[in-house]
Amino acid sequence: MARYIFITGGVVSSLGKGLASAALGALLQARGFSVRLRKLDPYLNVDPGTMSPFEHGEVFVTDDGAETDLDLGHYERFTGVAARATDSVSSGRIYSNVLEKERRGDYLGKTIQVIPHVTNEIKHFLDIGDNEVDFMLCEIGGTVGDIEGLPFFEAIRQFSQDRPRGQCIFMHLTLLPYLAASGELKTKPTQHSVKELRSIGIAPDVLVCRSEQPIPEKEREKIGLFCNVRKENVIPAYDLVSIYEAPLAYHRVGLDQAVLDAFGISPAPRPHLAVWEDVVDRIHNPEGEVRVAIVGKYTQLEDAYKSIREALTHGGMANRVKVRVDWVDAEVFDTEDPAARLEGFHAIVVPGGFGERGTEGKIKAAEFARTRKIPYLGICLGMQMAVIEAARNVAGLPTAGSEEFDHEAGQTRFEPVVYHLKEWVQGSRRIERRVDDDKGGTMRLGAYEAKLAEGSRVAAIYGTTRIEERHRHRYEVDTKYRDKLEACGLKFSGMSPDGRLPEIVEWDDHPWFIGVQFHPELKSKPFAPHPLFADFVRAAVETSRLV
Repeated sequence: MARYIFITGGVVSSLGKGLASAALGALLQARGFSVRLRKLDPYLNVDPGTMSPFEHGEVFVTDDGAETDLDLGHYERFTGVAARATDSVSSGRIYSNVLEKERRGDYLGKTIQVIPHVTNEIKHFLDIGDNEVDFMLCEIGGTVGDIEGLPFFEAIRQFSQDRPRGQCIFMHLTLLPYLAASGELKTKPTQHSVKELRSIGIAPDVLVCRSEQPIPEKEREKIGLFCNVRKENVIPAYDLVSIYEAPLAYHRVGLDQAVLDAFGISPAPRPHLAVWEDVVDRIHNPEGEVRVAIVGKYTQLEDAYKSIREALTHGGMANRVKVRVDWVDAEVFDTEDPAARLEGFHAIVVPGGFGERGTEGKIKAAEFARTRKIPYLGICLGMQMAVIEAARNVAGLPTAGSEEFDHEAGQTRFEPVVYHLKEWVQGSRRIERRVDDDKGGTMRLGAYEAKLAEGSRVAAIYGTTRIEERHRHRYEVDTKYRDKLEACGLKFSGMSPDGRLPEIVEWDDHPWFIGVQFHPELKSKPFAPHPLFADFVRAAVETSRLV
């Protein structure tokens, strides 16, 4: 039976609950324990799949095809444990499940209420995989007091009572604001947050206090006294240069020890932190720097490309260089020459996205990279735009475009080199989709196998001709243009096992130009950089030496 750690937040959002959860998971692993991390989100969307990246940041996709919160990316990057669909749930999913059961008559005519029916559904979710790991870390989104989060707080309160004593603890993350005018750290917001938590029946065992200033011992004592928490369990959380310092930083201030003490685990196994010491060393002691431009359409919110940014950092660590990322709005190339913005970069990434806005700029970025021999990595839509660029400017198809853009505009303007994916094989099942299907959960989602061409660049990078990568897309490059494009030098070097769906393209006569239909960034980790990103940054290093 797993021990449960429930991580809640107070005072304000975005304090770093996800990062604290991930770092704690990594520290428990370093002590020899197995872990799984989960996220419970109070919003009413069934999942983040239909949410704008400007609203919620990126959508993190699991191997089994779930569209989840970006915090699951943190969990995977810090622990290496592949997330599942059962590791993320929203209020929308919980209420949807309850209403489906009510419609089927599963409740035998009872009046359906938040307690016990909704809370029981949440507790059932928490129970999944209970016997698989030593620790289950469950983060509750939002802050204590949010009205939409109350069913989750009530459910975890009940859950802790249902379990044997000592099987569940609560960790609460709060803010200690610093008032520069008076030169004081204020503990009152934390006290009120804990009071709110205790009013719904939850008493925190560990307090993690986010602060920009050092927390004096007397303030820790005061917080412990007024919040009924041991002083040793009042853990400071300071700003870090890199998020990958978090495991070592939290270990230094005793977070993992406080958690183990709260469970009564003594003596605690000694932690083995060599992996994280190496990670931090590579971050702080680079032997060079490369500049990479990310030409995208959601650049106003960096979290929209969170996994790509982190995967580039991992690629830099693999090559012992710092990767300096610049965000370039693809729309500026609608009216500007790309050279004015892209000169001086050692590599270019064009990431995924939906809709026509900014796509002409992405096509121009791909052309710039191809003609200037700059390393280029196109991901999902970035691959499709590279293919359209090749079709227009090399293969003699000046009206090449995507069916997605014609569908959005309600008229036919392009020769559809990229078309709506109508069917594909998932395991032993054939999946069919129509253009007018519901948006949520109807894409090609999750891990799919690809076969790489012998002798191709990507086969050399991966060191194999069989790979499995995660997908999230609704449109595909049409293979009927393959012969024409390959005759011009754009090789289809990765295909689905049945040979129907293009997975990877690469230019023969280019130092490093690869487009992938999948999302390799989702599987990259600081201690295990994804091979594509590691080799992409290596190519950027080579470019920097030529400049």
